[in-house]
Amino acid sequence: MSTKKILIIAAIGLFIMTFYALGLSDYLSFSYMKENQLLFDAYYKDNPTMVSVSFFAIYIISTALSIPGAALLTLIGGAVFGLVWGMVLISFASTIGATLAFLVSRFLLRETIQQRFADHLHNINKGIEKEGAFYLFTLRLIPVFPFFLVNLVMGLTTIKTTTYYWVSQLGMLAGTLVYVNAGTQLAQLESASGILSLPLIISFTLLGLFPLIAKKIISIIQANKVYTPFQKPGSYDRNLIVIGAGAGGLVSSYIAAAVKAKVTLVEKHKMGGDCLNTGCVPSKALIRSAKFKAHVQRAEEFGFHPAQADFDFKDIMQRIQRVIHTIEPHDSIERYTELGVECLQGEARITSPFSVTIGERVLTTRNIVIATGASPFVPPIEGIEQMAYLTSDTLWDLEQLPKRLLILGGGPIGCELAQSFARLGSQVIQLERNARIMKREDPDVSDMIQKRFKLEGVELRLRHQAQRFTIIEGEKTLICSDAEGEEVQIVFDELLIALGRKANTRGFGLENLNIPLNKSGTIKVNEYLQTNYPNIYACGDVAGPYQFTHTAAHQAWYAAVNSLFRGFKAFKVDYSVIPWATFTDPEVARVGLNELEAQEQNIAYETSRFEIDDLDRAIADEEAHGFIKVLTIPGKDKILGVTIVAEHAGDLIAEYVSAMRHGIGLNKILSTIHIYPTLAEANKYVAGQWKQAHKPEKILTWLAKFHHWRRH
Repeated sequence: MSTKKILIIAAIGLFIMTFYALGLSDYLSFSYMKENQLLFDAYYKDNPTMVSVSFFAIYIISTALSIPGAALLTLIGGAVFGLVWGMVLISFASTIGATLAFLVSRFLLRETIQQRFADHLHNINKGIEKEGAFYLFTLRLIPVFPFFLVNLVMGLTTIKTTTYYWVSQLGMLAGTLVYVNAGTQLAQLESASGILSLPLIISFTLLGLFPLIAKKIISIIQANKVYTPFQKPGSYDRNLIVIGAGAGGLVSSYIAAAVKAKVTLVEKHKMGGDCLNTGCVPSKALIRSAKFKAHVQRAEEFGFHPAQADFDFKDIMQRIQRVIHTIEPHDSIERYTELGVECLQGEARITSPFSVTIGERVLTTRNIVIATGASPFVPPIEGIEQMAYLTSDTLWDLEQLPKRLLILGGGPIGCELAQSFARLGSQVIQLERNARIMKREDPDVSDMIQKRFKLEGVELRLRHQAQRFTIIEGEKTLICSDAEGEEVQIVFDELLIALGRKANTRGFGLENLNIPLNKSGTIKVNEYLQTNYPNIYACGDVAGPYQFTHTAAHQAWYAAVNSLFRGFKAFKVDYSVIPWATFTDPEVARVGLNELEAQEQNIAYETSRFEIDDLDRAIADEEAHGFIKVLTIPGKDKILGVTIVAEHAGDLIAEYVSAMRHGIGLNKILSTIHIYPTLAEANKYVAGQWKQAHKPEKILTWLAKFHHWRRH
């Protein structure tokens, strides 16, 4: 804690102690004020300006320091100054004092509270930013909530000081008016408690609750306005129709069937969506085959004579299809039909908020979940259509290994495929317009992966911008500009576009219903995953903000439960702990903040790091490279985020995902037994690094003296 804060706390404490030590609290009693009313009146008539200024200052100080007696001061103000002048003085004095108390709370406590409870306060801060003035106003209207407590608590939030002032000025008028008016009748009052009778308290409470109730009613009316052009059916064929049978759609329909709702799942192409057919599953199968070949090339590291693995690229592609076919039953029509889901093949079209057509068939439904996924983004670069380009969707139709493969994009998909094809023997050129690949990760992560890529023959063209594609002397050529702006020609045989994915939002009726999209192209949904139609939900890649299979499944639970039980219970989707991995070699896995994000968000952090080249199992496996980096709150073991670059990083991160989800810190990870020798021991060792950096030096010094004493 800073010296300024200590001095302010000491000054406030000294003032309050003096106030009570001198018995000044006795002067803020109802009986004292009533007995001396005539004296106050006479003194005011002789010295109106001095009394007004003095009263104004005393009121501000008592409110700012949260000293009990503001209500009694309001009474005496009404008695001495009358209704009009009393209202003017007390209204401004109470607001200024409340704002000072708010600022003191903010200066002394907000930084500490916000850092310590960052995860819990994230949603509160968002709510305050959006509707803080509204909620403050309702609190000011309800006397059940002590005003001094409102001052202190609101000081911990992110509400603007100017907003706090004018809302408090307005919100406290009603209560102030009641007390000032009562003060004008001070002679007839028997006690201060008699002013706020039970009926009056109830009236104030209802007055305060009225804006909340009115807001809720208005939001319901506005939400239902979108249904005006449509006629609701008298009954529905289905409780839920899900469009898209990828991860989001499969999980949504499975949950609906599990709770005995009548659910229909519609898919126009293949069950399992992109993940099974063109994404996660085939790419990981390719990565595994490429990794085996890389291990063969490293035979001498493992004690073998030099070796090689001959292969036919067609066989590898056939293996990938075999893996897909083996997993297919997990996502099949047969399995989901057995689970109670009606599975329909065909193109779905939303014709109203309550109806979906599949071919000639029209189904009515209470709710709809859109889980249509995303497709590879193809940039509008001149000449690109003549290149017969590949994407992560069409790559799996290749029958021959490309001799020269140009990959546009340095994100996760581009990096995974670049390394795999380089290991299989392609000459890979990877083009990235930024200064490094994997730009969402910390620079030390990108640096390690770039070094590995260069060792394995990937030609990285960083800070290169594609301009146009053309054919020069019969060869496919990319014309691009380098970091200096010079024109560069890159000749290639096959082109792979890996520049991210765009949400599939066209072709199934969104346009006719005027369902809005975000700037990113995803469907705009609220925190319950509802679109502007309360009964139409979206989840997965089509909704964002994350485009991972596991987040699609995560969102699907919320979409299904909220749609089926809307009106009884709804859950806000939780993005507090989202992990992901890039399956390069070494793998890169992350959960929570990295250093880039912490710095961008101005979040204070400490870093604990363990280099995996010092881990026994990694050394035994000839995989002694990489690191684990953990960000924690300064001085605390609470985890803000973890980045792992290592063999099996995607598996190692799971311990930290669980720790962050359940509030487990590094101390508890350190005290957990990890099997020796395993890669997971690295998680314990990085916790040990944190402990070493936070060892109690003073206690250890005394312990050294204690043990020295015991030896003599």
